Amino acid sequence: MEPPIPKINPPPPPPRQARSYALRFISGKYQGGEFPLPENGEIVIGRSSELDMVLVEDMVSRRHAKITATGGQIFIQDLGSTNGSFVNGEKIKRARLSEGDRILIGTSIIKVVATEGRASLREAKAHLEDVAAGKRTSQVRTMTGSIGEVPLPDLLQLFSASKKSGVLVIRTDSDTGKVYIDQGRVIFAAVNDNYDISPLKNFYRIVTWDQGTFDMEPPEEREFFEQIEMSTEALLMEAMRRLDELKRLAPDMPGMSAQLSLGAPLVPPLRDLSPDELDVLQLAHNAGHTETVLNKSLASDLETSEILVKLVKAGYLKVD
Repeated sequence: MEPPIPKINPPPPPPRQARSYALRFISGKYQGGEFPLPENGEIVIGRSSELDMVLVEDMVSRRHAKITATGGQIFIQDLGSTNGSFVNGEKIKRARLSEGDRILIGTSIIKVVATEGRASLREAKAHLEDVAAGKRTSQVRTMTGSIGEVPLPDLLQLFSASKKSGVLVIRTDSDTGKVYIDQGRVIFAAVNDNYDISPLKNFYRIVTWDQGTFDMEPPEEREFFEQIEMSTEALLMEAMRRLDELKRLAPDMPGMSAQLSLGAPLVPPLRDLSPDELDVLQLAHNAGHTETVLNKSLASDLETSEILVKLVKAGYLKVD
C-alpha cells in the first residue's frame, strides 16, 4: 500500500488592502480640489492656518469640523461652528459618512469618494491653496458647480437646511433658470427671464433638468407679483411626483417644438370634452406649438400634458 500523499495547505491570501477615500470639492471656492483621508486618524477642518484642511472663507469657523477614520469607518463631527456642518442636507453634530455622501461646510460642497493612493498632508494642503488661487484669478462666483455632480433636489435641500439666501442660476445648453431663495425657502422661479409664467410651473420645470451648471449669486432686491408659499421639502416632494408622471406620459407626449393642429375632419364630438380640455384644444389651435400651449395654459404642465395626450389619442389634435 502506497503511503498517503501529504496534504499541502495553500498559502493564505494576501491581506485585503483597506479602501482609500478622499474629500472631493464639487462646489465653492475650492471646486476641483481633493483632500485624502487617512486610513486611521483624523483631520480638523477650519479657517485657522495651523489646521489640517484650511478653508479660508467667512462662513467657516476657525475650528469648524473634524473627520475621523478608524477601522474602515468614517465619522464627521461639528466642533461648535457658527454656521454648522451638513451631511446630505441634514445639520449634524456627529454622523457616519459613506462613499457618495455630500458635506456642506461654508460655501463648499464636498463629496466622499473612493480613490487610489494617498497624497501627503502637505501635498493636499498645497493643492487646495493652488485651486483657491486659480479661482481667485478667474473671479468665479461664491458657489458654482455642475448639476450632474450635485442634482438640483440635493442642492436645494442643502440650501434649505443651511438657510441660505440668494439667486440660484442654472444654465443648460438651451435654457437659463433662476430660483430665488430666502433663508433656505424657495420664493420664486423663472425660466429664460419669462416672469409671466407661474413661478410654480417654472420651478417644476427647472427641477427636471439634470445637466448644466449652477451659480449661487447674491440676493436681489425685487418684488414678485406672485410668490411660492410651499416649503422647500413639500415643493421637492411634489416635483418628484410630477416628474414620475411626466416620464410615464413621455412616450405619447408631442415634442416641445411639435406643431399641433385640429384633426381634419374633426370626427370626435366636442361635447364629450370637459371645459379644461376645451381650453387646451383652443390653445393648441391658436398657439400651434406644444411649448406655447404649456406656457399659456392655466393648468400645470402635468395636467396640460395629460390633456394633450388624450386629445391626440382621441383624434381631436394631430401632430405635424
